[in-house]
Amino acid sequence: MSYELKTQTASNNEIQISGHSTKDRDNVELTRLGKKPVLKRNFGILSILGFSCTMLATWEGLLDTFLIPLRNGGPAGAVYSFIFAWTGTACSFTVLSELVSMAPTSGGQYHWCAMLSPPSMMKFLSYITGWVTTLGWMSAFTSSSFLAGTEIQGVVTLSHPNYDPKAWQGTLIMWAAVCLALAINIVGGKLLPRFETLLLVIHILGYFAILIPMTYMADHKSNKEVFKDFVNSGGFPTDGLSFFVGMIGCVFAFAGGDAAVHMAEEVGNAAVAIPRAILLSVLINGTLGFTMLIATLFCMGDVGKAINTPTGYPFIEIFYQATDSISGALGMSSIILIIAICSVIGMLAATSRQFWSFARDRGVPGWRLWSQVSVRTCTPTYSILLTMTIACLLGLVNIGSKVALNGIVSMTVSGMYLSYLIVATLLLYRRYTGEIARYNDSEDMLVNVPGAKLMWGPFHVPGIFGTLINGYAVIYMIIVVFFSFWPTTMSVDKTTMNFSVVGTGGTVILALVYYMLRARHVYTGPVIELHR
Repeated sequence: MSYELKTQTASNNEIQISGHSTKDRDNVELTRLGKKPVLKRNFGILSILGFSCTMLATWEGLLDTFLIPLRNGGPAGAVYSFIFAWTGTACSFTVLSELVSMAPTSGGQYHWCAMLSPPSMMKFLSYITGWVTTLGWMSAFTSSSFLAGTEIQGVVTLSHPNYDPKAWQGTLIMWAAVCLALAINIVGGKLLPRFETLLLVIHILGYFAILIPMTYMADHKSNKEVFKDFVNSGGFPTDGLSFFVGMIGCVFAFAGGDAAVHMAEEVGNAAVAIPRAILLSVLINGTLGFTMLIATLFCMGDVGKAINTPTGYPFIEIFYQATDSISGALGMSSIILIIAICSVIGMLAATSRQFWSFARDRGVPGWRLWSQVSVRTCTPTYSILLTMTIACLLGLVNIGSKVALNGIVSMTVSGMYLSYLIVATLLLYRRYTGEIARYNDSEDMLVNVPGAKLMWGPFHVPGIFGTLINGYAVIYMIIVVFFSFWPTTMSVDKTTMNFSVVGTGGTVILALVYYMLRARHVYTGPVIELHR
């Protein structure tokens, strides 16, 4: 069977798809979206649920970024900002679930943007969405690798008080985590899905392994200290402003909800399995994260020591105060370290697939190379290698300036949520105008590609409830993007500046330059790959 690449858009809704009679339903759905199946579908519902849950890693990620809401908002602010972030994330991921059910491709946001945009704006909006999504995921992969490296340094600092952590050592440990992720991703096959299923078990059992000894052994604070004490360490004019700045720490703990989306072409029954995995991961991780947050706040001990701990991570000091034992604190912290290192593996998979898909549609320089798929392993090897290289190079920033690397962490939130905001707004518009047809699995034509018919997928929240959820998600995303660029203190200098606005803005400017010089001649939106 041969294939022909096409770049048609507006008239492709009239083209019949010859593969409709195949038994492989997933590949039929993919060809209806105009894409050629080239990756193996090794993920099932359990493995993709494990992948989605451990990419969010909410209770672990919340402990990593615990310092942000603690300084701006305090214990009470952390509780209420988590609730706000959880409800906003649930609505946002419901929208993403509807979209991936409509068009389950690895491209995700930029493909959805192309299918929802007006024809006159389709190419440009889709291109920019692809770049901010790439920015968000490259930053997320770098951030997760960086956190894994510096957490190991924090644990060493606790066990060896005379240890003087160096920035270059953190970078080397980060590189080791990236190399481990590379090894597992390059192997391909069923190793990654099986690994993610195992990691789901560790994710849940590890929660209890930390929660039970911490709550049993620690002295507990009063309800007032947890639910009524607000802190404004950043010196902002109002506690409300401080609350929203600190909220970004809770938002980061939910970052990466579209990870399963970018594995769509490797998941069986993707149009159904991925929405289920995304929504279940929000429910599971939100529950585990909220209960862990409450338990940690009650067992926190000396807040000042937790904030100013030499380990750099308050949770390590909290574990030590709770158990009054270095061995106990190290044992509990090791669970966080294992999950942090393992999550880097999934991050590399999701980031490389998103980049591969965008390269397949000619959105990045060198797209011919990055869009190639290994015949032996059926993985986008060159995209995996490039993603690893970029993260390792960004890790060098830590040696010169830890503040600048913290800006990369902030770009994870701004990049991802900008891409969510664009597609959620377009979906809300299409929803309001009633331009999306009901799901029909017997359609024998291209659907949900630029210029073709728009049709809901198997998962869809109908009526006024869907519109309200979509509207709330848009409002939440605007708030998140706006405050993701804020510094953590009102008095800003080179050590407290949030450089994410520079990184995000600079990336968009470079993307625009490339668009004017080259991309506008080769990028036409998602390329249609048709059977001939």
